[in-house]
Amino acid sequence: MADLEIQNLHVNVEGKEILKGVDLTVSRGEVHALMGPNGSGKSTLANTILGHPSYEITEGNILFKGEDVTESEPDERARAGLFMAFQYPSAIPGVSVVNFLRTAINAHRKARGEDPINLKEFRKTLESHMEVLGVDREFTRRYLNEGFSGGEKKRCEILQMAILKPLVAVMDETDSGLDIDALRTVANAVNAMRGPDLGVLIITHYQRILGYVRPDFIHIMLNGRIVEEGGPELANELEQKGYEWVRELHPEEVPA
Repeated sequence: MADLEIQNLHVNVEGKEILKGVDLTVSRGEVHALMGPNGSGKSTLANTILGHPSYEITEGNILFKGEDVTESEPDERARAGLFMAFQYPSAIPGVSVVNFLRTAINAHRKARGEDPINLKEFRKTLESHMEVLGVDREFTRRYLNEGFSGGEKKRCEILQMAILKPLVAVMDETDSGLDIDALRTVANAVNAMRGPDLGVLIITHYQRILGYVRPDFIHIMLNGRIVEEGGPELANELEQKGYEWVRELHPEEVPA
C-alpha cells in the first residue's frame, strides 16, 4: 500500500473544475516529479493534498498511510506526516525562524505522544541541519520569510522539512525564482534527505531541478489529468521537445 494515494480526484476552484480524475501514488523511498505546462492543475493538486479550504473536492479520495484524509484539516495532515513546500511561502512578522521551528517540532511530538524537545537537543538538531544547508546562524533569528529572497525562503522550507522529518513531502515549484547556486543548495539538501524514510513529490514545469534531483517516476499533467507516466527519460524528452508532443498525443485534453 502506498503512503500517499490519490484516487480519481476531481477538484473545483471557484466553481470551475480544475482536476478531472487524478490518480497518483507516492511511497517512502520514492521521488516523483509532476510536470506540465502552466495552468494544467499541478499546484491545485498540491494544495488539495494538503487540505487548502479553497479547493473543493467533488469526487475521489486522498488516502495517507491507509487512512482517508479527504476531509481532514491541514494541521491534522501535517501532524500525520505530510509536508508541503509552497511556491510562495508566507511571511510571519514577529515570529522568528527558530521559534517557529521549535513550535512546529513540538506540535508533531505532541501528536505522537512525546514530550516537548529540550532546548539542548533542539539546538543540536537545528545546527546540524543548518550546516548541511549552508544556512548562517543569524538566519534563524530573523522573522519567518520577512524580507527573505526567493532562495532564502526555499532554504527555510527545506530546513523545516529536514527538522520535521515528514513521511511524504510535496514540493510545489521549488525551483521557481532560484538562481543556479540556490537551486544547487536546495537540490543537495533534498538529495541528502532522500532515502527509505521519505517520499517526495516535486511539482515543476521545468526540467532543470531534475538535473540535480533525479526522480524515479515522472508524471505529465495536461488539463487536469495525468496523461503520460514514465521514468527520468520523460523529463529529457520534455526538455528537448517541450509540451507540444504531449498535446498532439492527447488532443482531447487541449481546450478548444
